Formats: sequence, C-alpha cells, structure tokens
Amino acid sequence: MKTTRKTDTSDEAAAPQVAQPAKPAPDATAKDGKREQISNKDYEKALRKLHVELVKMQEWVIRKGLKVCIVFEGRDGAGKGGTIKALTERVSPRVFRVVALPAPTEREKSQMYIQRYLPHLPAAGEVVIFDRSWYNRAGVERVMGFCTEEQVEGFLEMTPLVERAIVASGVILLKYWLEVTPEEQTRRLQSRVKDGRKTWKLSPMDLKSYSRWYDYSRARDAMFAATDTGFAPWYVAPSDVKKKVRLNIISHILEQVPYKDLPHEKIVLPKRQKRGDYHESHYSFKVIPEKY
Repeated sequence: MKTTRKTDTSDEAAAPQVAQPAKPAPDATAKDGKREQISNKDYEKALRKLHVELVKMQEWVIRKGLKVCIVFEGRDGAGKGGTIKALTERVSPRVFRVVALPAPTEREKSQMYIQRYLPHLPAAGEVVIFDRSWYNRAGVERVMGFCTEEQVEGFLEMTPLVERAIVASGVILLKYWLEVTPEEQTRRLQSRVKDGRKTWKLSPMDLKSYSRWYDYSRARDAMFAATDTGFAPWYVAPSDVKKKVRLNIISHILEQVPYKDLPHEKIVLPKRQKRGDYHESHYSFKVIPEKY
C-alpha cells in the first residue's frame, strides 16, 4: 500500500496560519439517538488489516529515517489510552515510543516550559506518541489554575513558532483531539468507579476536571484558534464509539505518513539441531501452579 501526505512548501504555508475557530465535532450517534456501534468481528477484521499496514509503515520509517511525532489530546475519558494501545500493540516499542510525562519536578518548573518535552521528540527511524503533551498548558493547567493567564497567552503565542521549527527539522507532526460528548464522558467515568480494573484511571484531578466541562470547552476553542496552523493542523476525532475512533485515527495516520511496502525475502525456519549428547535435566524447577 502506498500513501501520500500532501505538503506545501510555499512561503504562505511556512508562516503560522491561524484557522477559524473549530466547529463542534459531529456526534457519533444514529438518528434514534443511540450510538452506532461496530461488531467485535468487524472491528477485529479491520484492525488486523490496519496493523499490517502499520508494520509496513514502521519498516519504511526505519529504512528512510523518517521522524514522526503524534500528539493525542482530549478530555478525561475521551479514549486516548485505548487508541494509543490499539495503535501500538502490534509494532515495535523501540520504534513506536509512547511518552506520558508525570507532573513536572521543581527543577522542571523552573525551566522554559517546552524544554522538558523537546528531548522526547523523535530521531530518525522513530515514531513518538505523546499521551498528552505540551498542550497541558492550554488545557488542564489553564482550567485548574496551575498557571497564570499571562503564561497561557505566552504559550499560545509561542507554540506555533516552536512547531514550525519542529516541522522544518523534518518531523511529521500530527495532532489529534478526541472529542467525546458530555453524556458519554459521564458513562465512562462512572464505569471507572464500578470496575476494579479501572479505578486507577479516576484521580481526584479527574473529578475536579469533570465539573468544569465548559471551562475546558473555552480552553479548547482558544487553543485551536491559536495553534491550528497550516503546517501543524489539529485533527478532531469524534470518540463516542471507541472502536470506530481507533480505526479512524489509525487509518488517518497511515494516510499522513508516506510509505511503501518493502520487499521481503522468503522466511524459512532453519533445521533444529540434533539432540546429540544432551539429556533432559532432573533439576527440581519451581513451576507455577496451573490454576487455569
């Protein structure tokens, strides 16, 4: 499969281009108000095909020394983690590297804001995925009062310049905003309370954030208006249906990163060596109980 990514080398494309405020993402709902789901069988079939293409893309990234940076942002419960897992579960973690930074240390707080993110940008032959990124400043930090409005305004003014430099260095920069509806976010956060496998996902910060839906909406709108540029645009992905948003985002990534299917030599397993003078060990191994 060969895909192409449109690029514009004109002076107009090189300068920051501020897009119009983003329109609300369309609801992933049917006419009767119910979410249009996809069957597990169809999902697994489609995901398998996309995983094959991701492996081809991975080989091309390595061969050609491409540098790919993917940013995932969105409200709590929007589906970022599941999407990243679906994206990376069949590729090499040495090529597809996920970055999810913890809260900054006191030393990092004293640095230039963007500084702690820069060392994680991709080198040749790497795909770096940010599970939340420098856009924390425009989102959670702004809404929760962890920074001043002056710091936010400075960030929004500076970010297009930094991203322009990132793209100019040869990085393919893809930015995704997963848009979940209030009703679906409520359902997902409530499921975390009831499911012992998910309680770790629900922090006190998540609860505070949940109550400030429209503060986040205003922060998102301001972020889009300032940083949705011609060279580093935002892509909005409606995420009420988890399986669909995973397939849609992976498919979109494959369209944005140019790659070709590299030829492979036929793989034949070599013959296994003969036993020779080897005898099975009588050592008393500590074997785990087979409970299942």
